[in-house]
Amino acid sequence: MDLYTMRSEINKGKSIYELPIRVTYYARVSTDKDEQINSLQNQINYYSDFIKSNKNWIYVEGYIDEGISGTSVSKRDSFLRMIDDAKLGKFDFIITKEISRFSRNTLDSIKYTQELLKHGVGVFFQSDNINTLLPDSELRLTIMSSIAQDEVRKLSERVKFGFKRAIENGVVLGNNKIWGYKKDKGKLVIDEEQAKVVRLIFELYATENIGIRSIATELTNRGYLNTEGNPFTFSTIKNILTNPKYKGYYCGRKTHKYDYRNNDRKVFDKDEWVMYKDEEDVPPIVSEELWDKANRILSKRSNLIKGDKHISYNNKYTYSGKIVCGKHNCSYQRGLYRYPSGNKEIWQCKEYTSKGKKGCDMPIIYTTELNQIMKQCYDEIVINKAEIIHELIKIYTDLSQKSNITQDIAKCKVNINEILKRKDKLLDLSIAGRISDEEFEKRNTSFNSEIDTLKVKIKELEEQEKTNEEIEESIETLRKVIAKELDFEDGFNNAIIDNLLDRIEVYKTDEKNVIDVKVYIKLIEDTLEYRINRGRKNTSICNKQYT
Repeated sequence: MDLYTMRSEINKGKSIYELPIRVTYYARVSTDKDEQINSLQNQINYYSDFIKSNKNWIYVEGYIDEGISGTSVSKRDSFLRMIDDAKLGKFDFIITKEISRFSRNTLDSIKYTQELLKHGVGVFFQSDNINTLLPDSELRLTIMSSIAQDEVRKLSERVKFGFKRAIENGVVLGNNKIWGYKKDKGKLVIDEEQAKVVRLIFELYATENIGIRSIATELTNRGYLNTEGNPFTFSTIKNILTNPKYKGYYCGRKTHKYDYRNNDRKVFDKDEWVMYKDEEDVPPIVSEELWDKANRILSKRSNLIKGDKHISYNNKYTYSGKIVCGKHNCSYQRGLYRYPSGNKEIWQCKEYTSKGKKGCDMPIIYTTELNQIMKQCYDEIVINKAEIIHELIKIYTDLSQKSNITQDIAKCKVNINEILKRKDKLLDLSIAGRISDEEFEKRNTSFNSEIDTLKVKIKELEEQEKTNEEIEESIETLRKVIAKELDFEDGFNNAIIDNLLDRIEVYKTDEKNVIDVKVYIKLIEDTLEYRINRGRKNTSICNKQYT
């Protein structure tokens, strides 16, 4: 039955129940909790029976959305399908419980009821007793929708207020899927089985210097999978490494929802988070020192990726980011050459990879050749072991002054506070007319200059302190590597290369199959130079060059 006929019959005194029309229903609950699911089933049973019990109506299968908010219709698939079916003329009338089931947004309620009427379909909001086929429905709908929308706003404000109070009281918010923990009454309890994986991730990353993607592979090889039975992803491992909860810190207020009508959020910078040590409600899984070390490494690698346009950093492969083209000063990239005897890992200039020989005519390097060179470099380190240990002791002695840096920073801050107090007194003297404007400006400018100088000094000291920490960690790892008896028959792993090798520069010579290589080893001032001579049957001889 078309809209004109339905309205004409109603104007003649007939009720909607007397019209021979095709009727469907729309049902929705906003969460997937048991009590809401039961409510949804009740709605389905009620409307199915209600429509079928009317002898004049033709029943059309209803439309149902589970666990979906009514604030916006954008994610309600069944609702949008119902609108599309209305346009196709599949039914004449929709029954739903109330306006809030349809939409809690005033504009959406009016928009979709008008759109339905345009295609000859009316809506009956049963609890609100609003039938859009009647002439006064739009005014009543606007009023009732506004009330429903305001209820959502009030609810949103109450939730925000509750979140704020929870944060102030140290209640751990968020979902219960925090790897390594279980949630109990707003507190975290360590799940020892999962915590083993968290500790392993931090140890591999911070101590063994293994990259995130390699860690994901290692976890899979050891049989560790996520809660869904799938391998750990890059983002999951990175989120674990950067989550302060794992070192026993409460962390809240990371994001804020702009408006209750949509899901757009502002992401706060770390210095705006609410964060403090709380080992009672958030028991640590790893030590604060290990967490800080992992995040310093992560930050350093991130800065290398962002800041260096020529040499990319990627420790997925042993020599990644360590080989540099002597002609273009850009990184060599990994590749595989296929031979009848098997695949061989090679490295070639980034310009050659993208443009071919037109981009770069520098020679490729085999990983086996690099391993030969690094074996000789290690022998060089062993020869100079006594001298290196002496240098280590000297550096450790210098690092012992780190505590003085902390004291110097504190003194600078005290001096700044003293100057600020003197600036306040100076202002009082100026206001009281006891000094001239010229004198005030002169002395105030001098104070500002002193403060600026102290701030620069603090920044330099903080940078030095950070550098010392990095050097201390690097040397400690290198010291362990040197002290340990190493077997290089199967090549070099990432941790050894990263701690021994700064970079390798590759140069072309005038002789065919002869390549010059310069190696820069950490803690050795001299550049080590080698020459690769390639013979037949893919054999190479790498000899040290003496200049």
